[in-house]
Amino acid sequence: MAASIAKAEELRDSIPGSVILQQFENPANAAVHERTTGEEIWRDTDGEVAVFVAGVGTGGTVCGVARALKKHNPNIYIVAVEPASSPVLTGGEAASHRIQGIGANFIPKLYDASVVDEVIGVPDDEAIRAGRELAATEGLLAGISSGAAVYAARQLSQRQEFKNKKIVALLPDTGERYLSTELFAFDAYPLD
Repeated sequence: MAASIAKAEELRDSIPGSVILQQFENPANAAVHERTTGEEIWRDTDGEVAVFVAGVGTGGTVCGVARALKKHNPNIYIVAVEPASSPVLTGGEAASHRIQGIGANFIPKLYDASVVDEVIGVPDDEAIRAGRELAATEGLLAGISSGAAVYAARQLSQRQEFKNKKIVALLPDTGERYLSTELFAFDAYPLD
């Protein structure tokens, strides 16, 4: 990821009048999720959301939504999801992983740990398996990072304190870009 950002900055510097919106640093990223996504979740759950789960790519979604929801109810439990094999949010070492869209292998400037109650590391195979299940059983063509959020939400739903509580998992990506990958190549990449 760092090399991609460096290349974008190089291009910006060489192309007159160009700009980089910089989704990992631009406060508008989190602000728009605070104003829109968080309020939509609050409204659509009639204020009954108890837990919010989202993967961390830029950090904008989870932190923006967290700020909105906690304004309504500071007891809402916010869970950030990262790849288990690259646990940088919890102080571990950055490493390669197969959950595209989250786990940039650095802590994004937009990530605000003070609004997150827990970070759950999700194994790559479990994220892929959950993504496959979303397509096969729910008809939702979602991506691997969506599978990671669903896996984490399922784990939380097994905890006594969250029984019969509304858990919202945000599914940020479409599965269309993954049709030729292991997410949907069931025979080539069996998970069992």
